[in-house]
Amino acid sequence: MMRKRLKHSVTLIIPTLNRSQFLKRALISVFNQTFVPEEIIVVDNGSNDKTYQMIGDSFKNIRYIYFEDKGVSKARNEGLKNANNELICFLDSDDEWKPKKIEKQLFLFDKNTNCKFLHTNEVWYRNGYHLNQLNKHKKQGGYIFENCLRMCCISPSSTMIHRSIFDNHGIFDENLYVCEDYDMWLRISSKEKIYFLNEPLVIKHGGHSDQLSKQHWGMDRFRVYSIEKNIKQNKFSKEQKFIAIRYLLEKIQILINGAKRRNNREVFNKYSKKFDFWSDLKRDNL
Repeated sequence: MMRKRLKHSVTLIIPTLNRSQFLKRALISVFNQTFVPEEIIVVDNGSNDKTYQMIGDSFKNIRYIYFEDKGVSKARNEGLKNANNELICFLDSDDEWKPKKIEKQLFLFDKNTNCKFLHTNEVWYRNGYHLNQLNKHKKQGGYIFENCLRMCCISPSSTMIHRSIFDNHGIFDENLYVCEDYDMWLRISSKEKIYFLNEPLVIKHGGHSDQLSKQHWGMDRFRVYSIEKNIKQNKFSKEQKFIAIRYLLEKIQILINGAKRRNNREVFNKYSKKFDFWSDLKRDNL
C-alpha cells in the first residue's frame, strides 16, 4: 500500500438502513483503498439487522451514528455535521469503490487548487449483470447545470467535495427522501465548475427491492419540487431560471400524462395548475 501523504484529509460518510451485507461489501472496498480515508462515518438510519454488530465484528476505526429513520438527507447531513476534514466523500451502502478511487481523486485535488467538486465515472450492475450506460447517462465535467436539470447525472458515491461547497450552497434538503442528490447538485452546478475524472472508479449495484427509487412513484414529482423551490429561492441566474422553467414544464407534463393514463384526477388537476402557472410566467418573461 502506498504510504505517501497528500495535503488533504478525507472524511467518508455512508448512510445505511438494513443493508448489513451490502454495507460490509462497501466497507471492504473502502479499506482496500490505496489511500484509506482518515475518517469513516457510518450513519445508521434505524437498522434492525445487526448492522452495528457487523461493523464491530469486522471493522475498526469507524464512527457509528444511530438514529431512528429520518431519511437519507438527514443521514448525510448528520455525517457532515460530525465530519472533521476538509474533503468529503459519500458512499451509498449498496455501492463499492475500486481500489484507487481516493488516491486518484486526491491527486487531482492536489494538482488543481481550483477544484472544489470532483466526480468520477462508474460501472453499473443490476442483479449481478453488467449494464451498458446509455448516451443520456454519459458523465461530464464543466459547467453542467443544464445536464443536472435533465436528470441526476452525478452519483454521490463518485464524489469528492470540498466542505466549503456545503458552506456556500447549503446541505441536503431533508424534505426530500429521494432525489435529494438531484436537488443538491442543481444548487452546486448553478454556481460551480464541476470537475470530472473519466475513469470508472465506482461500482453501482441495482435491482434490489429496497432501492429508494423503487419505493416512490413518479420520481419527477420530487424533481418538480426541487426546481420550483430553487427558482423561488433565487438560486439561479436569470438565464438559468429560464432554462430551469423549460425543464420544469417538461417534467410537469410527464406527470400530467401519467395521471391521465391512470385516471388520477387529483394529481392531474394539481400538476395542470402548475403547468399553467409556469407557462404563463415563462411567456411573460420572453
